[in-house]
Amino acid sequence: MDTKLQRSWMMYDWANSAFATTIMAAVFPIFYNSVAASGLSEGTATSYYSFTQSVAVLIVAVMAPILGAIADYSAAKMKFLRFFAFMGMGGSVLLFTVNEGNYLLASLLFIIASIGFSSGNVFYDAFLPHVAKKEDMDRVSTKAYAFGYIGGGILLAINLVMIMKYEWFGFPSSKEATQVSFVTVGIWWFIFSIPLFKNLKEEKVGTKLEERSKPYIVIGFSRIGETFKTLKYYKQLLIFIIAFWMFSDGISTIIRMATFYGSTIGIGTNDLIAALLITQFVGIPCTLFFSKLAKWITAKKALTLALGVYVIIVILGYFMTSALHFYLLAVCVGTVQGGAQALSRSIFARMIPHNKHAEFFGFYGITSKFAAIIGPAVFGITAGLTDNSRLGILSLIVFFIIGIVLLQFVNIEKGEREAKALEDPRDFVKVQVK
Repeated sequence: MDTKLQRSWMMYDWANSAFATTIMAAVFPIFYNSVAASGLSEGTATSYYSFTQSVAVLIVAVMAPILGAIADYSAAKMKFLRFFAFMGMGGSVLLFTVNEGNYLLASLLFIIASIGFSSGNVFYDAFLPHVAKKEDMDRVSTKAYAFGYIGGGILLAINLVMIMKYEWFGFPSSKEATQVSFVTVGIWWFIFSIPLFKNLKEEKVGTKLEERSKPYIVIGFSRIGETFKTLKYYKQLLIFIIAFWMFSDGISTIIRMATFYGSTIGIGTNDLIAALLITQFVGIPCTLFFSKLAKWITAKKALTLALGVYVIIVILGYFMTSALHFYLLAVCVGTVQGGAQALSRSIFARMIPHNKHAEFFGFYGITSKFAAIIGPAVFGITAGLTDNSRLGILSLIVFFIIGIVLLQFVNIEKGEREAKALEDPRDFVKVQVK
């Protein structure tokens, strides 16, 4: 397989991870609360920000499988990827215009940028089987996540220095430096996406004669309905999707709620942000290590190990009392976060039909997006009912344990045979995979 093509694909992870680190995780949440929502009460600002997150996730969750099916039909994954990438870049840059009290504008632009980021990833993920052979998917997927840690971490470090030492860069205050940091995300995202846009050429696919005259949106809905009906024939894939839904719930909630939880137990802002950087850079070698580990003990066992570490992280998080504890947990998260996400993606890619990559990655996307809604809700409900955020973090252990148990019932090799044998829907009534 062309290593230049693989590197080009990986560089998109380097490119768009700038949005995940600077805007989603570190800088924008603080900016929203202190600048955009400066005229609101603390409770109102928090609820508006949470609502903004939920709207963005819900829109993407609904769109993802439809867009994937349409892209498969039209052989337009690259066109869709470009469109949503440019949407994300544009939304990021336009956050520069947000000032004091502009919480509605901030919410709108964040939603637009988030839709671009997450929807684009549906098509980006769907290219994995195009750039890597089956035996190389674990390596390529984990290496791409490592690229993402490096790219996102480097720009986050630059932006944090720019914000904290704004006078070095000629800014009148940290607010202006923060606004410029949003612009750097869009520029960084654009520049490092160029190799993928330039070098990856999409294969043309045949279409049914009766579908050629139908609008793409009609085709998308009809194919999604067909996929729901036929998903039961991919038994191993279905078990994995359910397992993924559970443990992805836990991982996503830790990513989104870690700084919030840390602040509720008295950990300072500087320590919280520094911990995010630690997670990024610890994740680089550890994600690459999981690629090798998957070869040594199989991808399924490596993923199980990573999820087991998350169980320990949740338990230790319950007993956390100091900034030092938070730093140590940040290191632990960095060791397994990229490996767990990358191996999940590559295992999934190995068990889907060759002719329905984007359609099935749409399901993969919708699963992870709905997980991003349910996990924080369980966290919040538990903490609210008990008036104890520690019990909220401890409640996440259920997601990891159920995910680990279900994962043990997944036979990846059989799933590969099911996908190969059942690529043609007409085979569902003809083939019995043994």
